[in-house]
Amino acid sequence: MDKILEAVMMSSYPNNVKQGLVRRVIEAIKQPMDSEQCWSMLELSTKLYLMGDTKFKREIGKEVLEVYGHYHPEEFEEFFNVRFLLSLLQEGYGPAGKRSLYVLDYIHLGLQFILESPSASDIFSLLRIEVLRKVCERPGPKQCAKISKLLSQHPQCVPTGKHQTLFCQQLIRCIGQFQCISEGEDDIMEFLDHVNKVSGLLQKIWRAQTSSILPSLKELFTIISSTEEQEAPSNALASVVQYVPLELMDGVIRNLTNDDSITDMQMMTAISRMIDWVSWPLGKNIDKWIIALLKGLAAVKKFSILIEVTLLKIEKVFSKLLYPIVREGALSVLLYMLLSFQHSHEAFHLLLPHIPRLVASLNKEDSNSATSCLEQLAELIHSMFFRFSGFPDLYEPVMEAVKALPIPNEDRIKHLLGQNAWTSQKNELACFYPRLASKSDTGKIGLINLGNTCYMNSIIQALFMASDFRHSVLNLTESNSQPLMTKLQWLFAFLEHSQRPAISPEGFLSASWPPWFSPGAQQDCSEYLKYLLDRLHEEEKTGKRIYQKLKESNLMPQAEERHYLNKTLIEKMFGGKMMTKIRCLKCLNVSSREEAFTDLSLAFPPSNRHMRLQSYTAVLPVEEIGPQIIEPPIKPQSQAMESPRRQRKHPVSGEPPVRLLPVETVGFQEAEGQATPFILRSDRDHVSLEAVKDPLLAFGEQTCGSEDSRSVPDLINYFLSPEVLTSENKYHCEKCASLQDAEKVAELTEGPHYLVLTLLRFSFDLRTMKRKKILDNVSIPLVLKLPVLVASEDSGEVCQNRNGFVSMVYDLCSVVVHSGVSSESGHYYCYARECTSTSASSQPGDGAQKSTSDKQMDFEIQWYLFNDTRVSFSSFESVSNVTSFFPKDTAYVLFYRQRPCKQSWAVHEAVSDAVRLHGDPSPSKDLMEAISKDNILYLQEQEKEARNRAAYISTLPKSPLWWRDFDRDKDDEGSSGGCGPAAGGGGSGSFHGLVF
Repeated sequence: MDKILEAVMMSSYPNNVKQGLVRRVIEAIKQPMDSEQCWSMLELSTKLYLMGDTKFKREIGKEVLEVYGHYHPEEFEEFFNVRFLLSLLQEGYGPAGKRSLYVLDYIHLGLQFILESPSASDIFSLLRIEVLRKVCERPGPKQCAKISKLLSQHPQCVPTGKHQTLFCQQLIRCIGQFQCISEGEDDIMEFLDHVNKVSGLLQKIWRAQTSSILPSLKELFTIISSTEEQEAPSNALASVVQYVPLELMDGVIRNLTNDDSITDMQMMTAISRMIDWVSWPLGKNIDKWIIALLKGLAAVKKFSILIEVTLLKIEKVFSKLLYPIVREGALSVLLYMLLSFQHSHEAFHLLLPHIPRLVASLNKEDSNSATSCLEQLAELIHSMFFRFSGFPDLYEPVMEAVKALPIPNEDRIKHLLGQNAWTSQKNELACFYPRLASKSDTGKIGLINLGNTCYMNSIIQALFMASDFRHSVLNLTESNSQPLMTKLQWLFAFLEHSQRPAISPEGFLSASWPPWFSPGAQQDCSEYLKYLLDRLHEEEKTGKRIYQKLKESNLMPQAEERHYLNKTLIEKMFGGKMMTKIRCLKCLNVSSREEAFTDLSLAFPPSNRHMRLQSYTAVLPVEEIGPQIIEPPIKPQSQAMESPRRQRKHPVSGEPPVRLLPVETVGFQEAEGQATPFILRSDRDHVSLEAVKDPLLAFGEQTCGSEDSRSVPDLINYFLSPEVLTSENKYHCEKCASLQDAEKVAELTEGPHYLVLTLLRFSFDLRTMKRKKILDNVSIPLVLKLPVLVASEDSGEVCQNRNGFVSMVYDLCSVVVHSGVSSESGHYYCYARECTSTSASSQPGDGAQKSTSDKQMDFEIQWYLFNDTRVSFSSFESVSNVTSFFPKDTAYVLFYRQRPCKQSWAVHEAVSDAVRLHGDPSPSKDLMEAISKDNILYLQEQEKEARNRAAYISTLPKSPLWWRDFDRDKDDEGSSGGCGPAAGGGGSGSFHGLVF
């Protein structure tokens, strides 16, 4: 019978003919046969199954073996003996070099027919030893899958006792070496199936014997934490973790993070490789294990590991959001990594260039998975905006990309940030401020945030960029009577000469700290500025007069010299005077009082308040001078259109300068008879009476914002406009000796060199009993005219003069922005530029006008954005549009520098002559030595950190470049089907890149 079957299989007949002939042979062998004939047929069918060169031959061999197993069990059991199986497993079948790949399949086939035989126990014992030996030889995924299939169906063959633990560990070692070479999707799916069979066997063993779980996990951690392997272990190890019971998670993580024998290098390598597992498409709970280990490291304060790993891996995790099959797990890991990384903006800023493209891809996908991802991503992005505000130029493209997505409320954002922070003790992360390898490209130096000290940092940078004040401070001689000024001088000198990208203002903070401020809490930067200037002023008043050099150099006439020598530096730079007049409406008696100020606090007028014509003669209005720039000759309409989300406030070009908001400031004048009202307007201002009443009507589309939009001139005009004192607020007139209705008006009598304006955005809501913030957008003019009342003999002909008022011109030099909705929270950052006199040697002839070249210079002066340690280039356009794009980011404190005119020329001349005499300010010898030593120390720190970081990073696993995912998404926009980035689509290449 065996000869017949062999002849049929060797013949050239078609397979269907052969199949018919084999059917007859099979029917014949079902009949009783002698033992010798059975052995011959079993040998032939074994040869066909193990060495058949076609699938047809192997199937015929299998069919014959099954018939003998059913119809001739005794002969089959005798043939399928321990010695034969041992030979198959150890020596293989077939000639050397051509060993059969189907030995395990053959054994698996035969086992089902000998389960009840006396030899079964011996065969099981043999297999328990041999499968352990096999996995120690590190077979590939296909052979491991065959072993797993065999043991899954015949658990009697699974090694027991210590051998079982060793088997699990070695099987995990095998998985760690699995590689899928082919990029074909069918081959990849077959590979995944093999991996799942192997990991499924581990699950069954662990369920039956839980004591083998922890040794298996220990072996897994040994593999992924190894720093000596040339190649990173396979991501297929992710399939093992998914079957570890979650109830063991806390204990496992606690043991790992508290094991002193595990080095930081090994831990960082392990967590880096685990994070790569988010690419594994079929795993469950992998994200939970990754997050649990990250939380465990935070619990034992391994912040340096968390920082390195987050910065190294977060972009790769983010790129996996393109793929629906791994999106859920990748998003969970991304959410935790970003929401926990709260000490620095570095991790979030790494993702900024890629967010718009991802959002576009998810919108295009239009699936439930993509929609859910977009909503959670938007929540995450707004939480990061809230935590790391002060980067409007960087955030603008991202804000545009997510503008259509829902915005979470502040309570939700605080909840997310609060529950994911590494630690509630902010000082524990103080040493982990953003690593900056070198100074900003701007050449400017940042200030380290010492724990909610952005309010101080922004004020210091604004003062530092006030160049006249900075030069004066740096030129001072050290004085023991002015310790705070000396510390400010040291801080300014380090900001000027340090090589560090950012310095710590810790010493100055402790010296200038208002005693009622709570440590670690957010404070009001305006309140801090007032306290700081007052302290500096009082110190100088009680100590040595700093400007003695002005007297020695005879830079001023004696009268002016005496006047300025009586002033402190703060008074010279920031001091102004204001006259408050109250006129009784019954007897018309006027009482007046002059007060000094260092800043003007500007309240917001009621939203329904229109400009009213008063029954008094008008003084000069506060004016906004339209900035001048040179525009391209022709701009196509398509380029001029802006996003519908906001209307950009582009500078107005052309001549003459446009006064965007020519609103009058009214006062009163003692005159004979009744005063008559009039509107002050230049010949160029063709604005109707209705337009004056409603500025929005005057400018139409030029005006940005809603009907309640404001400008700085609006607020100043409101501040200077008359106030009626009546009802419960009547004025006690000394002449009438009774309470009378009266009018109160404020007039500026001396303009400060630096005009500081505080916009009173914070108020107390009696209805909710909470402090609230006015979020109205306020347009900020680059150049401002301010009416100042001067004596007639001082007015001269150098400034515009009407009724004793002159228009002093001020240039914007700094804007401190508050981001947030409350004075007790949020963040401060500062826009600033250096404003200097265009001509220090020639006295101006007209302080109200500038040449065209001077107007162009307003825009040529570089703006900078100071946000704690980060300093970047910016623009006046960014200053103007920050609130329209980020509604919670509002201008709060403004610094304007007075342009020289006759009344202020003494101070300007004194400052410019001091610069000519001394050149650029040079720190004292002791201060310069301190700066030099610190610069040397910084270079040594950089060298040490570079060496440590190089050693740290060199051991980390290498992985494919993460940005290829984005490039592939861009190239494969039209693909569909499979597991690609769009709608579950993508070709086999993208799938291979995802997993491997």
